[in-house]
Amino acid sequence: MIRNKITSGLMSADAMLMAADGVSGAAPSHKNDELDAGLFTLAQFDAVAAERSGYSDYSYWKSTLRGFLKNRLAMFFLIALCSLLLFTFLQPLLPGQKLPTKIYIDPDTGMQFRNVNPGKEFWFGTNTIGQDLWARIWSGTRTSLLIGLIVGIVEMFVGIAFGALWGYIRKLDGIITEIYNVLDNIPTTIVLMLLSYILRPGFKTMIIAMCATGWLGLARFVRNQIVIIRDREYNLASRCLGTPSRRIIVKNLLPYLVSVIMLQTALSIPGTIGWEVFLTYIGLGLPVSIPSLGNLVNEGRLLMMSPELRYQLIFPTVVLSIITISFYVLGNAFSDASDPRNHV
Repeated sequence: MIRNKITSGLMSADAMLMAADGVSGAAPSHKNDELDAGLFTLAQFDAVAAERSGYSDYSYWKSTLRGFLKNRLAMFFLIALCSLLLFTFLQPLLPGQKLPTKIYIDPDTGMQFRNVNPGKEFWFGTNTIGQDLWARIWSGTRTSLLIGLIVGIVEMFVGIAFGALWGYIRKLDGIITEIYNVLDNIPTTIVLMLLSYILRPGFKTMIIAMCATGWLGLARFVRNQIVIIRDREYNLASRCLGTPSRRIIVKNLLPYLVSVIMLQTALSIPGTIGWEVFLTYIGLGLPVSIPSLGNLVNEGRLLMMSPELRYQLIFPTVVLSIITISFYVLGNAFSDASDPRNHV
């Protein structure tokens, strides 16, 4: 009975619509069929244009380099540092250069050229035993820079390796944490002093002493950063697909840390030079026979109270300051430029 009522209602509604059309005396309109075909033009498919519309020429390293080159202050210090490094290694090859370890004698008096002020013959003067300060400064710069670069590279590789394993592999977290706590609780100065006492003072001893604990700070920093991003969705998906841990660390985790790793490495080089100066200051650095910025600063420190001899401290300090400030500015500029959030 209900079905009959519904059917009759639908039929009455159709009858009313037909009556309305009949009253108007017009047939049902189909406006879509009457539109002018000339208003629309079919586009031809172009495979090359389709590929071009979805193409992006973004490159991480190109964008990083572009952002770095836009920093004028960084470019100034980059040019200054490159010029200093280039001249440092080319200086022994230039004509008329004196030896850094030779003691020069005055032919008229037969005495040593002691504490001669800067002039035409000795551009930066001489020290207390008649050695050319110009040659010693550039020779010491080569020595200190070589120590800083070697220690910085070793610290970077060891710190990244231990930090990555420490942060990603949970089973190693407790073991490496205990190793870190033991080594970190020993003052760095004591470690450097003990190694300098045990081993003979020299170039290799300085590098071993600084590399012994220098990697701890970078390892902890890398570990903390990896802990933050190791459980993100793409890393979980990679583990579910059976991707090896080594590949996940290299491909998924470390690229996010390029900026901070480069910053820490750039700052470790002047820091290493500073430690070399400190060890020389306390008498545990390189021998006096090996010129270094630490030896030169320590020798000039003993004469700083004499106004006419302060040039022996000023010249090596200026070179050391240029190197330290340049690495600091360049490290910060590259860190900002390599941050993907600053890329367009």
